Amino acid sequence: MIEPRNLTGRYYSIVSPSARTLFNCARNFEIGSFRYVDVPNATHVTVNSLPKVGSVDGWELLLEHIAVNALHNSRARYDAPKCDEDTRVEVTGEMMDWIEDRDGPQSLLCMTGAAGSGKSALQQTIAERCARSDILAAAYFISSADHTRNTASPIVPTIAYQLGLKHNSFRNAIAAAIEHDRQIFYQSLQSQVDVLIIRPFKKLWWSKQLDSSTFPHAILIDGLDECNGDEPGIFYDLADQRRQAEIKQTELLVAIEHCIVDNDLPFRWFIASRPEVAIRTAMEPGGNLHEAAYHIQLSDNYDASGDMRKYLRRRFEAIGLRIRDPRWFTEGSIETLVQAASGQFIYVAVVYKYITEPRTSPAERLKIVLTWAPRKGQMARPFEALDRLYTNILLGAKNAYEAVDTHRGRDFLLLFEILHFTPSAASTVRISADVLAALLGLEARGEENLISDLRSLVTFEKSDGQLFLKGYHKSFSDFSDEQTRAKELFVSKSRIHRHLAKCCMQRIVELCPLKLDSLPDEYQDLSVFHRRGLEQAVRKLSFFLQGETTLDDNVVDFTENRGWHKLDKLLPLFNSLGHFNPGEVEGWISRNPEIAAVITEFTEKWKCDQEWW
Repeated sequence: MIEPRNLTGRYYSIVSPSARTLFNCARNFEIGSFRYVDVPNATHVTVNSLPKVGSVDGWELLLEHIAVNALHNSRARYDAPKCDEDTRVEVTGEMMDWIEDRDGPQSLLCMTGAAGSGKSALQQTIAERCARSDILAAAYFISSADHTRNTASPIVPTIAYQLGLKHNSFRNAIAAAIEHDRQIFYQSLQSQVDVLIIRPFKKLWWSKQLDSSTFPHAILIDGLDECNGDEPGIFYDLADQRRQAEIKQTELLVAIEHCIVDNDLPFRWFIASRPEVAIRTAMEPGGNLHEAAYHIQLSDNYDASGDMRKYLRRRFEAIGLRIRDPRWFTEGSIETLVQAASGQFIYVAVVYKYITEPRTSPAERLKIVLTWAPRKGQMARPFEALDRLYTNILLGAKNAYEAVDTHRGRDFLLLFEILHFTPSAASTVRISADVLAALLGLEARGEENLISDLRSLVTFEKSDGQLFLKGYHKSFSDFSDEQTRAKELFVSKSRIHRHLAKCCMQRIVELCPLKLDSLPDEYQDLSVFHRRGLEQAVRKLSFFLQGETTLDDNVVDFTENRGWHKLDKLLPLFNSLGHFNPGEVEGWISRNPEIAAVITEFTEKWKCDQEWW
């Protein structure tokens, strides 16, 4: 019995075991696959021809475009962080319940959380649990530090690769699609999702070659915010890199939306990210994923303090067994570290790693962490990994902000530290974020633009109907307040006060009319935004002048533009005499006697007015 398939053989003269010759002297034809069976002698021979010149194996081509390091069980991610069995129980339970509910109303789960809140450890934990339950279809862990998995290009091919491993027919369908269009890897992410995932799946689904109810359905993507936009051979400046990254992140979210909304495939997608621009825009009301996604916000809804206590206690007890000293730590030590972490799992992980470095004393290292304060010449840097994280986030935000045309000439770090400092416990002045934007001369809602790329570290919260900046983690404030840690990113408090004094003087000169008699009418013509900025400038100038130790050009300009006269007229207009302190101005005058003649007459008047008020 002869079973020719694609009878196009080449250069073959095939001889059967019984010495019969098949296709003897045949020339100029090819055999794609040939099977010969000699029934009487139960002999069969299978011959596969050489591939055609110019042919391509679609699966092999796919393997050239995947990122092996991004797999949840890759060698590059050996011993990846994950949750202890009895920690993060509530949030992992919620995630697994969502994933296992194949018929749930939403097919996309987005987990957002601040830097260091444990998103990747949670994703790794979920990936391993799904793999054990045989419901993991694919997982992809993006990392900005690994050039093989920090761009969007390998994401869809790597997911398709993992799906193909689950079902031979799926694999063949993917390979056939690539053989049909070898340039698919250079097309849009949505086209790649269409060709490599949606169409092959639908074809098998409709032909009943694949049972969607048993096919693994969980697709996990970790670190969306770490996905860059720059492709090999293309170079951008830092601001362009940030914009290109946001474009690619958005494109990936749109491709996923196309998969779950437009095509209703049975997959459950789970994305983890810091709350940066791309995912924040997609998830907010009016965003393309607002209705389609289930949102878990780690920083807002889950207190990880109890889990961190378990994490540290278990590891400290293990150290005690190793060094034969179970009393080397105290419960108070653990509590101090948990409070310092402010819900930031990366903090306790960094501390543990520092304490357990080889050839060191854990007890001495723990003492350094608990009592650490910067000293000249000090070599110990227990928070070095944490400092690198904060430095990278701040530098990325600075470059993106200062690259915008309308932001040219602005000092991002100075403006952000002013916004960060004024509502803090260390500050004796409290100004809401929107009023600060007006005082600093920013555009309306300029405070939101300022922290657009820092949502993983800070957010706005309402207090008494006003917006104030709030940091997620105490460790970030500790970092920014200490020059030995923040280094070139450090902004001193004296510089903050000096700039705020300058802004107060600028707002008074710019927004107060030259004809002081018409002041009330012209004041009413100002927008509410500018009025509030001007009012704070009048009220707080005396306070911020305390930081001025010398007479600079700003004070000279203010004086020459009749700034003190304008201030005198504005104080009663704003009923600000109860907030303005002439004594603070007098203290400043005592350090700058050359301007005393101009200002003294006003300070005497203001003191009398204040007593009357």
